[in-house]
Amino acid sequence: MPHPKRKFSKSRTAKRRTHYKAEAPTLTTCQTTGAVHLPHRAYTVDGNLYYNGKVLIENTAVA
Repeated sequence: MPHPKRKFSKSRTAKRRTHYKAEAPTLTTCQTTGAVHLPHRAYTVDGNLYYNGKVLIENTAVA
């Protein structure tokens, strides 16, 4: 296998990696609750766990 004759500098490595950028996650709004959440993930609103606009686990804690 070939080996580099000289060390690659950090700036040269960084130049190559400039195209790998962090992207902002896409968010969706629930039509039932109006909560903003990640798509295809469960989310909580007022202690209740929702998925796809339906309650999965209802909060039974007494206030």
